[in-house]
Amino acid sequence: MSNHSETNGARRKICVVLVDRANYGRLKPVMQSIASRPELDLQVLAAGTMVLERFDLPVRVVEKDGFNISGQIYVELEGSNPTTMAKSLGFGVVEFASEFRRLDPDVVLIIGDRYEALAATMAAAYMNLCIAHIQGGEVSGSIDESARHAISKFAHFHFPSTQRAADYLIRMGEKPETILAIGCPSSDIARTLQRRDCQNLINSKGSGAEIDINDPYALVIFHPTTTEYGGEAKQMESLLSALHAVGMPTLLMWPNIDAGSDHVSKTIRRFRDKHRPEWLRTLINLMPEDYLQVLANATCAIGNSSSFVRDAGFFGTPVVLVGNRQEGRETDQHVTPVVPEAEKIEQAILQQVSKGRYPASQLYGDGFVSDRIAESLSRLSPYVQKRLDYIYRENEAADASANGSLPSSQSTEPTNGKSSECVSLES
Repeated sequence: MSNHSETNGARRKICVVLVDRANYGRLKPVMQSIASRPELDLQVLAAGTMVLERFDLPVRVVEKDGFNISGQIYVELEGSNPTTMAKSLGFGVVEFASEFRRLDPDVVLIIGDRYEALAATMAAAYMNLCIAHIQGGEVSGSIDESARHAISKFAHFHFPSTQRAADYLIRMGEKPETILAIGCPSSDIARTLQRRDCQNLINSKGSGAEIDINDPYALVIFHPTTTEYGGEAKQMESLLSALHAVGMPTLLMWPNIDAGSDHVSKTIRRFRDKHRPEWLRTLINLMPEDYLQVLANATCAIGNSSSFVRDAGFFGTPVVLVGNRQEGRETDQHVTPVVPEAEKIEQAILQQVSKGRYPASQLYGDGFVSDRIAESLSRLSPYVQKRLDYIYRENEAADASANGSLPSSQSTEPTNGKSSECVSLES
């Protein structure tokens, strides 16, 4: 798949930043839409856990899917604690700045709330590069809440996943005209997913018990909540105790690299060595479509992954959402939140399993999001200087009132020689 395209002798370079497997899972359809447009030139920067062997090198999946990798960045400092996270963010700013200078993109496309994504955003903003942000305006727990809003405040254009998120962006002072489309692109993969038998998919990788997909099975992902650093081992112990009591065949994916992840991983290993659970299989990584296959077929998803809030809803997969990592996110009826206590987790699992599957949800997208994002990227007018929109609208209204005229509907902010007119597309 070629990353390069032309129109009228000029190409708009869109630099997509990938920092973990979840990033790519949601950006893949967007990247395909960008690459298919003759007026756009796709650049891909892989960083964070995308390029780490311990996470099974997800960057190789990107290459296997036909995308050219424009650059690889190594920023992760070993330790998985708050200090190493902060230092990795600093390294990221330095490394992304070098790559952005080399690639000279017209627009930097960021998704989500990772600290590596924040590093890329900070570098791009201080280099006067136009930034477009997917999944801004959402509310959740952990430091991700702050990182997401910080990225939104740096970003010049927005692709929020829900209408509520779009409303929150406007309340944060973002111009309504810069919100170009609504919906999560992962819904596109869910819509086009060809459901198939995932027996071999589950059992050909990882280690532990073999899972028979003809029987009920659980999918479990539990990441550390960085603002609760130090408590993640106890929370993971509670989750494992509940799973042990239920005894359902379980596919458990290893946590991300956030502060506390080593404690979560160590707890899993100790539990596995002590109990030798015949119901447990562990896995590092799956390709985006393969992960959604497993999620779609699961009897219940248990843990704190944002994919359980978003993607599981597309399939009606019941979810037990453990702890505070996704606190405040919009959820549909398929999600049952629970505190990280073994007995309550166990009860919630049994209740969700007994209820069965839920109706499919479109809360986070209708399955036609990526083309809207790519179209917007081809039509927007990049600008540099950002403003708190409501202050300038108030000032404009006051000036117009004093002059006895109506306020204009467009901002007149300077744009470093480029047009500031924004294209607003229907969602």
